[in-house]
Amino acid sequence: MKIAVAVDSMKGSLTSLEAGEAVKEGILKADPSAEVKVFPLADGGEGTQEALTKGLGGKEVRCRVKGPMGRPVDAVYGMAEEKKLAVLEMASAAGITLVSPEERDPLHAATYGVGELIRDAVKRGCRQFIIGIGGSATTDGGLGMLQALGYEFLDEEGNPVPADPSGMDRIAAIRSDHVLPELKECSFQAACDVTNPLCGPNGAVRVFGGQKGIREQEMEQWDSRIARYASVCEAFTGRSSRELPGAGAAGGLGFALLNFLQAELKPGAELVLETVRLEEELRDCDLVITGEGRLDGQTVMGKAPIRTAQLAKRWGIPVAAVAGAAGPEAVRCNEAGIDAFFPIPSAPLSLEEAMEKETARKNLSLTAEQIIRLLQAFQSGGRRK
Repeated sequence: MKIAVAVDSMKGSLTSLEAGEAVKEGILKADPSAEVKVFPLADGGEGTQEALTKGLGGKEVRCRVKGPMGRPVDAVYGMAEEKKLAVLEMASAAGITLVSPEERDPLHAATYGVGELIRDAVKRGCRQFIIGIGGSATTDGGLGMLQALGYEFLDEEGNPVPADPSGMDRIAAIRSDHVLPELKECSFQAACDVTNPLCGPNGAVRVFGGQKGIREQEMEQWDSRIARYASVCEAFTGRSSRELPGAGAAGGLGFALLNFLQAELKPGAELVLETVRLEEELRDCDLVITGEGRLDGQTVMGKAPIRTAQLAKRWGIPVAAVAGAAGPEAVRCNEAGIDAFFPIPSAPLSLEEAMEKETARKNLSLTAEQIIRLLQAFQSGGRRK
């Protein structure tokens, strides 16, 4: 029996690959002859970098960069040297978790550190980039990142403006004389699950600005600031990007990636599955086991386990899912490609107990073992005399 295992992380408990290895352990207890391959699974958010880096046999690189408020932070990105591929999470350098609620200052929160991570990876030979752009602390339209990459944003007197939104209103010209020359050789893909444009009622400011410290009475001024910035950028590049889906992601970082780096923005789960080439690996499998910490109504909205199930169904492969818990709407997963799902707790437990790493690992292993034993019973006729 050939089985593919692709389980998303159990947040706060097991990483994607730790969960996958626990499932593999249970499968092999029931069927030591099974051929089991574990794939990383993520949706572009927290844990994507780690899952992809390990899944591709890469290594993690630590890099000290400017955090969102300008203080140094130790960020991490993944690198698969053979593929010349770097995997970044912008939140590592400019994430909202790096800023306490008391110190949130949208005028001075910037993505400069994201550009520093890209520079470091380029200097190490990377030419392909996957960037998860969720969880930002910024609304700078990617201005900081672009300055770190060598773009110069100048006021009417030819002086550089600050690498944060405080100077956006004064930008009159852009120069690219000192842009990192290797950027021309690079391709960028961004894991992005939002479709918001840069400006307007559904844009970066009005939808996401409040959580980053922009007050309601400041929204109109901020939206105008971002729109003016976009006009200068679009005049410089000759590309109209502000209305594209995802331009408003991560405080407008999506716009900068689209407009200056010609990035391709894709749903996170889709991008991860394409990178690990999961569909190719599934074609001759007898079973796929997927899952996540909690299966519920949100799972069917394109999250990683459902994307996995949809790939499997293209080849007529049965799909089982394991989960730390199943919500009332988890039955919708059956209609979306998961043939059966199995909550893993083996006894009444508090949430804290269930999320304890060793407990979760054992429960996953036991559940996977029982799934395989059930299949074996059916394959042997299902009846005992």
